[in-house]
Amino acid sequence: MDKFIPYEKLSKKNKRKIDISKRNDWSGINPVTRVADTDAKKYVRKPKYPDRY
Repeated sequence: MDKFIPYEKLSKKNKRKIDISKRNDWSGINPVTRVADTDAKKYVRKPKYPDRY
């Protein structure tokens, strides 16, 4: 078993290896085809009751 070394004390090369391994996985999700679910709270410019004023 490898000896535990804190992240701050690792060499640049080892830090980079850890960072890359954490960064590169989308778990089968394509971020280009994702659609934000913002329709529920969409900003509406029209007044709610235009006849009232």
